[in-house]
Amino acid sequence: MNPIRRWKNLRAWSKRFARGTVCCVLLVAAGGLAAAAPLEVRIKDITDVDGVRTDKLTGMGLVTGLTGTGGRNPTTRQVLMTLVQKFGQRADPTLRLGIRDDAKEKSENTSVVIVTAELPAFARRGSRMDVLVSALDDASSLQGGQLVLTPLEGVDGEVYAVASGPITIGGFTFSGQAATVQRNFTTTGRVANGATVEKEVCRPKIGHDGRVRFLLREPDFETSRRITEAINATLPGVATSLDPGAVELLVPADQVADINGFIGRVGGLRVAPDVRARVVINERTGTVVVGDNVRLSRVAITHANLSVITGESPVVSQPAPFAERGRTVVVPRTELKVTEERKPINVLDDTATVGDLARALNALGVTPRDLSSIFQMLKESGALHAELELK
Repeated sequence: MNPIRRWKNLRAWSKRFARGTVCCVLLVAAGGLAAAAPLEVRIKDITDVDGVRTDKLTGMGLVTGLTGTGGRNPTTRQVLMTLVQKFGQRADPTLRLGIRDDAKEKSENTSVVIVTAELPAFARRGSRMDVLVSALDDASSLQGGQLVLTPLEGVDGEVYAVASGPITIGGFTFSGQAATVQRNFTTTGRVANGATVEKEVCRPKIGHDGRVRFLLREPDFETSRRITEAINATLPGVATSLDPGAVELLVPADQVADINGFIGRVGGLRVAPDVRARVVINERTGTVVVGDNVRLSRVAITHANLSVITGESPVVSQPAPFAERGRTVVVPRTELKVTEERKPINVLDDTATVGDLARALNALGVTPRDLSSIFQMLKESGALHAELELK
Protein backbone atom coordinates (compact mmCIF):
# COMPACT_ATOMS: atom_id res chain seq x y z
CA MET A 1 0.00 0.00 0.00
CA ASN A 2 1.15 3.52 -0.76
CA PRO A 3 2.61 5.14 2.42
CA ILE A 4 0.53 8.29 1.87
CA ARG A 5 -2.70 6.31 1.47
CA ARG A 6 -1.84 4.24 4.55
CA TRP A 7 -1.23 7.45 6.51
CA LYS A 8 -4.63 8.82 5.37
CA ASN A 9 -6.44 5.66 6.50
CA LEU A 10 -4.71 5.77 9.88
CA ARG A 11 -5.55 9.45 10.27
CA ALA A 12 -9.24 8.86 9.44
CA TRP A 13 -9.44 6.02 11.98
CA SER A 14 -7.75 8.15 14.66
CA LYS A 15 -10.27 10.95 14.02
CA ARG A 16 -13.22 8.63 14.57
CA PHE A 17 -11.63 7.27 17.73
CA ALA A 18 -10.81 10.77 19.02
CA ARG A 19 -14.37 12.00 18.43
CA GLY A 20 -15.76 9.10 20.38
CA THR A 21 -13.27 9.69 23.16
CA VAL A 22 -14.10 13.39 23.49
CA CYS A 23 -17.81 12.64 23.50
CA CYS A 24 -17.33 9.98 26.14
CA VAL A 25 -15.15 12.10 28.40
CA LEU A 26 -17.28 15.23 28.30
CA LEU A 27 -20.79 13.83 27.91
CA VAL A 28 -20.32 11.47 30.82
CA ALA A 29 -19.56 14.51 32.93
CA ALA A 30 -22.52 16.38 31.47
CA GLY A 31 -25.12 13.64 31.32
CA GLY A 32 -25.11 12.83 35.02
CA LEU A 33 -24.99 16.47 36.11
CA ALA A 34 -27.48 18.21 33.85
CA ALA A 35 -30.72 17.18 35.52
CA ALA A 36 -29.49 15.63 38.77
CA ALA A 37 -30.52 17.10 42.10
CA PRO A 38 -27.85 18.49 44.45
CA LEU A 39 -25.94 15.61 45.98
CA GLU A 40 -26.16 15.39 49.75
CA VAL A 41 -23.26 13.88 51.66
CA ARG A 42 -22.51 13.30 55.30
CA ILE A 43 -20.76 16.07 57.18
CA LYS A 44 -17.99 13.72 58.30
CA ASP A 45 -17.16 12.97 54.66
CA ILE A 46 -16.28 16.61 53.88
CA THR A 47 -14.86 17.73 57.24
CA ASP A 48 -12.31 16.75 59.87
CA VAL A 49 -12.63 17.17 63.61
CA ASP A 50 -10.10 19.63 65.00
CA GLY A 51 -7.46 17.70 66.96
CA VAL A 52 -7.99 14.42 65.12
CA ARG A 53 -5.04 13.90 62.81
CA THR A 54 -2.52 11.35 61.62
CA ASP A 55 1.24 11.56 62.12
CA LYS A 56 3.98 10.79 59.62
CA LEU A 57 6.59 8.20 60.58
CA THR A 58 9.79 7.41 58.73
CA GLY A 59 12.86 5.24 59.04
CA MET A 60 15.76 3.78 57.09
CA GLY A 61 16.01 0.01 56.85
CA LEU A 62 17.47 -2.88 54.92
CA VAL A 63 15.74 -5.32 52.57
CA THR A 64 17.23 -8.80 52.21
CA GLY A 65 16.43 -11.84 50.10
CA LEU A 66 16.74 -10.20 46.68
CA THR A 67 17.91 -12.30 43.75
CA GLY A 68 20.75 -10.19 42.44
CA THR A 69 18.64 -7.02 42.06
CA GLY A 70 19.92 -5.21 45.16
CA GLY A 71 22.21 -2.24 45.58
CA ARG A 72 25.82 -2.20 44.46
CA ASN A 73 27.09 1.09 45.85
CA PRO A 74 29.19 1.69 49.01
CA THR A 75 26.16 2.94 50.98
CA THR A 76 24.48 -0.45 50.78
CA ARG A 77 27.71 -2.11 51.88
CA GLN A 78 28.11 0.16 54.88
CA VAL A 79 24.55 -0.39 56.10
CA LEU A 80 25.00 -4.14 55.67
CA MET A 81 28.24 -4.11 57.68
CA THR A 82 26.51 -2.11 60.43
CA LEU A 83 23.78 -4.76 60.63
CA VAL A 84 26.37 -7.53 60.78
CA GLN A 85 28.18 -5.83 63.66
CA LYS A 86 24.88 -5.25 65.46
CA PHE A 87 24.41 -9.02 65.68
CA GLY A 88 27.89 -9.49 67.13
CA GLN A 89 29.67 -10.50 63.95
CA ARG A 90 33.06 -9.04 63.05
CA ALA A 91 33.19 -6.93 59.87
CA ASP A 92 36.30 -5.86 57.99
CA PRO A 93 36.69 -2.07 58.59
CA THR A 94 38.25 -1.58 55.15
CA LEU A 95 35.02 -2.86 53.59
CA ARG A 96 32.94 -0.59 55.80
CA LEU A 97 34.95 2.46 54.76
CA GLY A 98 34.87 1.48 51.11
CA ILE A 99 38.68 1.15 50.86
CA ARG A 100 38.60 -2.33 49.42
CA ASP A 101 36.57 -3.33 46.42
CA ASP A 102 36.66 -7.10 46.73
CA ALA A 103 34.00 -8.68 44.50
CA LYS A 104 33.71 -11.66 46.83
CA GLU A 105 32.52 -9.38 49.64
CA LYS A 106 29.85 -7.64 47.56
CA SER A 107 26.22 -8.54 48.07
CA GLU A 108 23.58 -7.79 45.47
CA ASN A 109 20.87 -9.46 47.56
CA THR A 110 20.29 -6.46 49.85
CA SER A 111 19.03 -2.91 49.41
CA VAL A 112 18.86 0.19 51.60
CA VAL A 113 15.30 1.51 51.73
CA ILE A 114 13.26 4.35 53.19
CA VAL A 115 10.23 3.17 55.18
CA THR A 116 7.25 5.49 55.72
CA ALA A 117 3.90 5.07 57.46
CA GLU A 118 0.97 7.10 58.80
CA LEU A 119 0.17 6.69 62.47
CA PRO A 120 -3.64 6.84 62.92
CA ALA A 121 -5.08 9.39 65.32
CA PHE A 122 -6.23 6.95 68.01
CA ALA A 123 -3.78 4.09 67.47
CA ARG A 124 -3.03 2.08 70.61
CA ARG A 125 0.00 -0.01 71.50
CA GLY A 126 -0.11 -3.22 69.54
CA SER A 127 -2.14 -1.76 66.66
CA ARG A 128 -0.88 -2.62 63.18
CA MET A 129 -0.65 -0.52 60.04
CA ASP A 130 0.74 -0.71 56.51
CA VAL A 131 4.12 0.72 55.55
CA LEU A 132 5.54 1.91 52.24
CA VAL A 133 9.07 0.90 51.21
CA SER A 134 11.16 2.62 48.52
CA ALA A 135 14.73 1.89 47.44
CA LEU A 136 17.36 4.45 48.45
CA ASP A 137 20.29 2.93 46.56
CA ASP A 138 20.67 1.70 42.98
CA ALA A 139 18.64 -1.49 43.43
CA SER A 140 16.73 -2.49 40.31
CA SER A 141 13.90 -4.40 42.03
CA LEU A 142 12.59 -5.21 45.52
CA GLN A 143 10.66 -8.24 44.32
CA GLY A 144 10.78 -11.10 46.83
CA GLY A 145 12.51 -8.99 49.48
CA GLN A 146 12.08 -9.09 53.25
CA LEU A 147 12.22 -5.92 55.33
CA VAL A 148 14.51 -6.23 58.34
CA LEU A 149 13.15 -4.90 61.66
CA THR A 150 13.17 -1.10 61.25
CA PRO A 151 12.29 1.54 63.88
CA LEU A 152 9.95 4.31 62.66
CA GLU A 153 10.40 7.77 64.15
CA GLY A 154 8.20 10.85 64.29
CA VAL A 155 9.24 14.46 63.73
CA ASP A 156 10.24 14.67 67.40
CA GLY A 157 12.81 11.85 66.99
CA GLU A 158 10.87 9.39 69.15
CA VAL A 159 10.27 5.82 67.98
CA TYR A 160 6.53 5.16 67.71
CA ALA A 161 6.49 1.91 65.72
CA VAL A 162 8.66 -0.86 64.31
CA ALA A 163 8.23 -2.43 60.86
CA SER A 164 9.23 -5.70 59.24
CA GLY A 165 7.86 -8.32 56.88
CA PRO A 166 7.70 -9.43 53.23
CA ILE A 167 7.38 -6.73 50.58
CA THR A 168 4.64 -6.76 47.96
CA ILE A 169 5.23 -4.76 44.78
CA GLY A 170 2.73 -3.84 42.08
CA GLY A 171 4.89 -4.74 39.10
CA PHE A 172 7.52 -7.09 37.74
CA THR A 173 10.74 -7.08 35.76
CA PHE A 174 12.06 -9.77 33.44
CA SER A 175 15.27 -9.28 31.51
CA GLY A 176 17.60 -11.14 29.20
CA GLN A 177 20.85 -10.35 27.46
CA ALA A 178 19.25 -8.11 24.83
CA ALA A 179 15.84 -7.09 26.18
CA THR A 180 14.03 -6.13 29.38
CA VAL A 181 10.31 -6.16 30.16
CA GLN A 182 9.04 -4.09 33.09
CA ARG A 183 5.55 -3.28 34.34
CA ASN A 184 4.90 -0.48 36.82
CA PHE A 185 7.59 0.35 39.40
CA THR A 186 9.57 -2.40 41.07
CA THR A 187 11.64 -0.26 43.44
CA THR A 188 8.68 0.64 45.67
CA GLY A 189 6.43 -1.69 47.59
CA ARG A 190 4.15 -2.14 50.56
CA VAL A 191 4.26 -4.32 53.67
CA ALA A 192 0.68 -5.09 54.67
CA ASN A 193 0.20 -4.73 58.44
CA GLY A 194 3.98 -4.59 58.64
CA ALA A 195 4.28 -2.01 61.43
CA THR A 196 3.36 -2.45 65.11
CA VAL A 197 2.66 0.61 67.25
CA GLU A 198 4.98 0.72 70.26
CA LYS A 199 4.19 4.19 71.64
CA GLU A 200 0.95 6.18 71.73
CA VAL A 201 0.69 9.86 70.90
CA CYS A 202 -0.55 12.05 73.75
CA ARG A 203 -3.37 14.30 72.55
CA PRO A 204 -5.72 16.67 74.43
CA LYS A 205 -9.21 15.33 74.97
CA ILE A 206 -11.63 16.50 72.29
CA GLY A 207 -14.30 18.84 73.61
CA HIS A 208 -12.66 19.32 76.99
CA ASP A 209 -13.55 23.03 76.89
CA GLY A 210 -17.14 22.38 75.75
CA ARG A 211 -16.40 23.26 72.11
CA VAL A 212 -15.82 21.12 69.01
CA ARG A 213 -14.67 22.39 65.63
CA PHE A 214 -15.32 20.79 62.25
CA LEU A 215 -12.70 21.77 59.64
CA LEU A 216 -13.79 21.78 55.99
CA ARG A 217 -11.49 19.89 53.63
CA GLU A 218 -12.48 22.30 50.83
CA PRO A 219 -12.99 25.70 52.49
CA ASP A 220 -16.01 27.51 51.07
CA PHE A 221 -18.33 30.20 52.45
CA GLU A 222 -21.53 28.61 51.13
CA THR A 223 -20.66 25.10 52.27
CA SER A 224 -19.79 26.40 55.73
CA ARG A 225 -23.16 28.16 55.91
CA ARG A 226 -25.06 25.05 54.80
CA ILE A 227 -23.32 22.90 57.40
CA THR A 228 -24.21 25.41 60.11
CA GLU A 229 -27.87 25.45 59.05
CA ALA A 230 -28.05 21.65 58.85
CA ILE A 231 -26.67 21.26 62.39
CA ASN A 232 -28.88 24.01 63.86
CA ALA A 233 -31.94 22.45 62.24
CA THR A 234 -31.36 19.35 64.38
CA LEU A 235 -29.66 20.94 67.38
CA PRO A 236 -30.84 24.58 67.54
CA GLY A 237 -28.25 27.19 68.47
CA VAL A 238 -25.33 24.76 68.58
CA ALA A 239 -23.30 25.60 65.43
CA THR A 240 -21.58 28.82 64.38
CA SER A 241 -19.69 29.41 61.14
CA LEU A 242 -16.32 30.89 62.09
CA ASP A 243 -14.91 31.19 58.58
CA PRO A 244 -15.00 29.31 55.24
CA GLY A 245 -12.88 26.54 56.73
CA ALA A 246 -14.32 25.97 60.22
CA VAL A 247 -17.66 25.47 61.97
CA GLU A 248 -17.66 25.61 65.78
CA LEU A 249 -20.14 23.67 67.94
CA LEU A 250 -21.08 24.29 71.57
CA VAL A 251 -21.58 20.93 73.26
CA PRO A 252 -25.02 20.84 74.92
CA ALA A 253 -25.06 20.25 78.67
CA ASP A 254 -26.75 16.89 78.29
CA GLN A 255 -24.08 15.74 75.79
CA VAL A 256 -20.95 16.65 77.76
CA ALA A 257 -20.66 13.16 79.20
CA ASP A 258 -20.90 11.61 75.72
CA ILE A 259 -18.70 13.71 73.44
CA ASN A 260 -18.05 10.81 71.07
CA GLY A 261 -21.76 10.19 70.59
CA PHE A 262 -22.36 13.90 69.99
CA ILE A 263 -19.65 14.11 67.31
CA GLY A 264 -20.91 10.92 65.68
CA ARG A 265 -24.47 12.26 65.55
CA VAL A 266 -23.38 15.55 63.99
CA GLY A 267 -21.10 13.81 61.50
CA GLY A 268 -24.00 11.70 60.25
CA LEU A 269 -26.10 14.72 59.22
CA ARG A 270 -26.36 15.28 55.49
CA VAL A 271 -25.67 18.48 53.58
CA ALA A 272 -25.27 19.47 49.91
CA PRO A 273 -21.79 21.01 49.54
CA ASP A 274 -21.30 23.84 47.09
CA VAL A 275 -18.73 22.95 44.42
CA ARG A 276 -16.66 25.58 42.67
CA ALA A 277 -16.73 25.74 38.87
CA ARG A 278 -13.57 23.94 37.85
CA VAL A 279 -12.07 22.26 34.80
CA VAL A 280 -9.26 19.79 35.46
CA ILE A 281 -7.10 18.58 32.56
CA ASN A 282 -4.35 15.99 32.72
CA GLU A 283 -2.34 16.45 29.53
CA ARG A 284 -0.24 13.33 30.12
CA THR A 285 -3.21 10.94 30.16
CA GLY A 286 -5.71 13.00 28.15
CA THR A 287 -8.23 13.00 31.01
CA VAL A 288 -10.68 15.89 31.19
CA VAL A 289 -13.10 16.54 34.06
CA VAL A 290 -15.61 19.37 33.76
CA GLY A 291 -17.69 20.45 36.76
CA ASP A 292 -21.44 21.00 36.71
CA ASN A 293 -21.18 24.74 37.46
CA VAL A 294 -18.92 25.50 34.49
CA ARG A 295 -20.52 28.12 32.22
CA LEU A 296 -19.49 29.86 28.98
CA SER A 297 -20.24 33.31 27.60
CA ARG A 298 -21.27 33.70 23.99
CA VAL A 299 -18.27 32.56 22.00
CA ALA A 300 -17.36 31.12 18.58
CA ILE A 301 -15.06 28.11 18.50
CA THR A 302 -13.19 26.71 15.52
CA HIS A 303 -10.38 24.21 15.32
CA ALA A 304 -8.33 23.34 12.23
CA ASN A 305 -5.13 21.42 11.60
CA LEU A 306 -2.51 21.88 8.93
CA SER A 307 -0.95 18.61 7.77
CA VAL A 308 2.27 18.49 5.78
CA ILE A 309 3.23 15.12 4.26
CA THR A 310 6.66 14.57 2.78
CA GLY A 311 8.04 11.48 1.11
CA GLU A 312 11.37 10.62 -0.45
CA SER A 313 11.45 8.45 -3.60
CA PRO A 314 15.02 8.49 -4.95
CA VAL A 315 15.45 7.54 -8.63
CA VAL A 316 18.49 5.78 -10.10
CA SER A 317 19.80 7.46 -13.27
CA GLN A 318 21.96 5.39 -15.58
CA PRO A 319 23.99 6.61 -18.62
CA ALA A 320 23.28 5.48 -22.15
CA PRO A 321 24.91 2.21 -23.30
CA PHE A 322 28.58 2.48 -24.25
CA ALA A 323 28.80 6.05 -22.96
CA GLU A 324 32.42 7.06 -22.43
CA ARG A 325 32.04 9.41 -19.43
CA GLY A 326 28.67 8.32 -18.08
CA ARG A 327 28.13 7.01 -14.54
CA THR A 328 25.21 5.78 -12.48
CA VAL A 329 23.89 8.25 -9.88
CA VAL A 330 20.97 8.44 -7.46
CA VAL A 331 18.74 11.46 -8.11
CA PRO A 332 16.58 12.58 -5.11
CA ARG A 333 12.84 12.99 -5.64
CA THR A 334 10.70 14.62 -2.92
CA GLU A 335 6.91 14.37 -2.78
CA LEU A 336 5.21 17.15 -0.80
CA LYS A 337 1.51 17.43 0.03
CA VAL A 338 -0.15 20.06 2.21
CA THR A 339 -3.65 19.47 3.60
CA GLU A 340 -5.62 21.89 5.75
CA GLU A 341 -8.76 20.64 7.47
CA ARG A 342 -11.76 22.88 7.18
CA LYS A 343 -13.85 22.85 10.32
CA PRO A 344 -17.17 24.62 10.93
CA ILE A 345 -17.44 27.48 13.40
CA ASN A 346 -19.62 26.62 16.39
CA VAL A 347 -21.31 29.45 18.26
CA LEU A 348 -22.32 28.92 21.90
CA ASP A 349 -24.88 31.13 23.62
CA ASP A 350 -24.52 32.78 27.01
CA THR A 351 -26.43 29.94 28.69
CA ALA A 352 -24.07 27.27 27.41
CA THR A 353 -23.79 24.25 29.69
CA VAL A 354 -21.35 21.38 29.90
CA GLY A 355 -23.48 19.39 27.47
CA ASP A 356 -23.45 22.23 24.91
CA LEU A 357 -19.69 22.49 25.22
CA ALA A 358 -19.29 18.74 24.78
CA ARG A 359 -21.41 18.70 21.63
CA ALA A 360 -19.53 21.66 20.17
CA LEU A 361 -16.10 20.13 20.76
CA ASN A 362 -17.28 16.77 19.49
CA ALA A 363 -18.48 18.42 16.26
CA LEU A 364 -15.03 19.94 15.83
CA GLY A 365 -13.43 16.52 16.15
CA VAL A 366 -10.81 17.58 18.69
CA THR A 367 -8.76 15.07 20.63
CA PRO A 368 -8.50 15.05 24.43
CA ARG A 369 -4.99 16.51 24.20
CA ASP A 370 -6.29 19.44 22.10
CA LEU A 371 -8.76 20.29 24.83
CA SER A 372 -5.99 21.79 26.93
CA SER A 373 -5.25 24.46 24.32
CA ILE A 374 -8.95 25.13 23.69
CA PHE A 375 -9.77 25.60 27.36
CA GLN A 376 -6.73 27.83 27.85
CA MET A 377 -7.86 30.04 24.97
CA LEU A 378 -11.40 30.16 26.37
CA LYS A 379 -10.01 31.18 29.75
CA GLU A 380 -7.76 33.82 28.22
CA SER A 381 -10.64 35.28 26.20
CA GLY A 382 -12.77 35.53 29.34
CA ALA A 383 -15.48 33.23 27.97
CA LEU A 384 -14.79 30.39 30.42
CA HIS A 385 -16.23 31.16 33.86
CA ALA A 386 -14.43 28.48 35.84
CA GLU A 387 -11.13 27.67 37.44
CA LEU A 388 -8.77 25.93 35.02
CA GLU A 389 -6.36 23.43 36.55
CA LEU A 390 -3.71 21.67 34.47
CA LYS A 391 -2.00 18.56 35.79
